[in-house]
Amino acid sequence: MEFDWEKELKELPDKPGVYLMHDAMDHIIYVGKAIVLKNRVRQYFRKSTKKSPKIERMVSQVAWFETIVVDSEAEALVLECNLIKEHRPKYNTMLKDDKGYPYIRVTVGEAFPRIMLARRIRKDDSKYYGPYTNVTAVRDTISLTHKLFRIRDCARKLPEDIGKERPCLNYHIHQCDAPCQGKITPEEYRKHIKKAQDFLDGKYDGLLAEIEQKMQQASERMDFEAAIALREQYYSVQRLSERQKLSDVNGENRDLVGIAVEGEDAIVQIFFIRQGKLIGRDHFHVRVAEGDDNREILSGFVKQFYSGTPFMPSEIFLPAEIEDEDLISGWLSAKAGHKVTIRVPKIGEKHRLMELAEQNAKITLDRDREKIRREEARTKGAVKELADLIGLTDVVRMEAYDISNISGFASVASMVVYENGKPKRNDYRKFRIKTVVGANDYASLKEVLIRRFAHGLEETRTLEEKGMPAEYGKFANFPDLILMDGGRGQVNIALEALEEVGVDIPVCGMVKDDNHRTRGLFYNNIEVPMDTSGEAFKLITRIQDEAHRFAITFHRDLRSKEQVHSILDDIPGVGPKRRKALMRTFGGIDALKAAGVEELLAIPEFNKNAAISVYAFFHDGEIPDLPDDNEV
Repeated sequence: MEFDWEKELKELPDKPGVYLMHDAMDHIIYVGKAIVLKNRVRQYFRKSTKKSPKIERMVSQVAWFETIVVDSEAEALVLECNLIKEHRPKYNTMLKDDKGYPYIRVTVGEAFPRIMLARRIRKDDSKYYGPYTNVTAVRDTISLTHKLFRIRDCARKLPEDIGKERPCLNYHIHQCDAPCQGKITPEEYRKHIKKAQDFLDGKYDGLLAEIEQKMQQASERMDFEAAIALREQYYSVQRLSERQKLSDVNGENRDLVGIAVEGEDAIVQIFFIRQGKLIGRDHFHVRVAEGDDNREILSGFVKQFYSGTPFMPSEIFLPAEIEDEDLISGWLSAKAGHKVTIRVPKIGEKHRLMELAEQNAKITLDRDREKIRREEARTKGAVKELADLIGLTDVVRMEAYDISNISGFASVASMVVYENGKPKRNDYRKFRIKTVVGANDYASLKEVLIRRFAHGLEETRTLEEKGMPAEYGKFANFPDLILMDGGRGQVNIALEALEEVGVDIPVCGMVKDDNHRTRGLFYNNIEVPMDTSGEAFKLITRIQDEAHRFAITFHRDLRSKEQVHSILDDIPGVGPKRRKALMRTFGGIDALKAAGVEELLAIPEFNKNAAISVYAFFHDGEIPDLPDDNEV
C-alpha cells in the first residue's frame, strides 16, 4: 500500500517514543528518539525547518516511517540504542568497532577462591578487576598470581571434593598448597588471596623487587632456565604497572573520552582509570556524516559504547557537552546500579588529562590517515592510472570474468566486481554453463555475458517502474569497464555478446605471458604497455588472480559434489542403509553387477522388490524369473 504521508503525520502520537525511517527497499536508514513524537517527526518534513546536509539527504530517501510509543524518555533512549545496534542505520553515527575487554575475576565467595579470566561481569559474589585492553598481559598476570601466591587453578568444588582425587602437578612443583587435600586451612589460604588482591590493586613495587632479586640469584647459580622464566614474569608485571603510572589522588573509577574528527573520519580515544590508576586505553573508529559536530558524535558514541560495556565507571569525562546529558546519565546510573556522572572538565588536572586523551585521538587519526592515503593509492589511484592508460574517464566499477573446466566437465564462470579498486564481494556472481558442450571458453564467455546483461536490462526496467535506483538490483548496476581473462579472442567475443544484447561498455583484456603471469592490457585491438611496478599493473594482477580463484573454487565445489554422487544413488528403492549394505556385502560395483537376485535377497536389509530393482538396474531393466514362492 502507498504510504499516506498526510494522514500519518496528522496521527503522530503526542507521547515519547522512537521513530524509524525506511527507504524504498524497506531498509531502516535512521533511528531517533523523541520526548514528543508528534513534534519531532514533523520537523523532518517541514520545508521551513532548517536541516543539516546529512538530514536533507536522509529525508530525500525516506519512503515511509514508523513509530514505537513508550512510557518515558528514558525508555525511548534505551530502545533507540538497541534498535541502532540491531539495524545499524546508514544515517546514524555508528561505532565501527565492537570490542570486548577481559577482566580478572576473584571468586571471593568461595571457601578457597580462584583467580581467572572473565569476558563479562556477572552478578555474583566475585570481585572483578578491569577492564584491560591486553588479554595476553592479563593471562600472564593471572598465571603469575597463581605461581607467586600459590593460588589453585583447578575447577574442583571445595571443600566438598577435598580428598576425592590426587593433588595435581602444581602441588608437586610447589605452586599450590593443595587445598583439595586439606593441606591448607581456608584462613591461611585467604591470606594468600589477600596478597594476590593487593597485587591486582596495583601494589607492584615490592613484588618487582622480589622477582628481580630471585632472577639475580638464579643467574648467579647458573640456573638460566629459571632466570628466563622469572624475567618473563618481571616483564609481565612491569607491562601492567606501566599502565598505572598516571594516578589520580581521589582513586575514582573514571573514563576519559577524547575525540578527533576530519571529514568522515573520526577517532574516539578512551583512557580507563580504575581506582585512580590508568589501567589501559583504547580507540574506536566512528562513522560520521558530513555536518555532524562533536556533540552529536560524542552523544552517539556514549550511548552505543556504554549500552554494551559490562563495567560502568562513576564518572565519564567528555571534551564537550552532549544533548540529553542528564537523561543519559540517569540511564547509565540505573544500568550500573550506582551514580554515573558525565562531566566536561574546564580547568585543572582533569582538563589536562582530557587534553591528553584528545592528543592521543589526533595522533591515532593522523596515523590511520596515512594508512588511508596508502590504501587510496593502491585502489582509487590505481583505477585512475588504469583509466588514463586506456583513455577512459570516471571508471568506478569494474567486472572481470573467467572460465573454469577440466576437459569440458562442469564448465563454470566467475564474475568478480571491483569498485574504486576494492573487491565488492557481495556483487560476485557464479554461473554454470548451460548451452555449451565441452571445453569451449569463447562460447562459454559469450553465454555468460549475454545472460548477465540481458538479466541486468530486465532488472533495470523493473526497478525504473518502481522508481528505485539500479543499486538495489543484483544485475542492474552495470560496470564502467569489463576485464576479460585473456587477449584479442576473449575481448572480441565479449564485444560480440554486448552488441547482441544492445549494451555499450568498454572491454579490456588482461594478457598473460608464457609463464601464465600478467603481462599487460589489450584494448582497442592493441596491447597497451604498462609499468610493471605501477599501481595499475598491480591492481590488474590482483583482479585477474581473484577472478581465477573464484572460478576455480566454484568448479572445485561442483566437482566435489559430482564425485561424491554414487551410481547407487540412482537405483529406485535403494536408500542410504541399503547402499551401505550393498557395499558391505559385495565390496564394489563389478561384484554387484554380477550378483543374482538370490544373493541380493540374502542381505537382511533387502526385500523382494528392492532386490529386483537392483538387478533390473544393472541388466537394462530385465526382470529375473523367480520361483513361485518368491514372486512379487
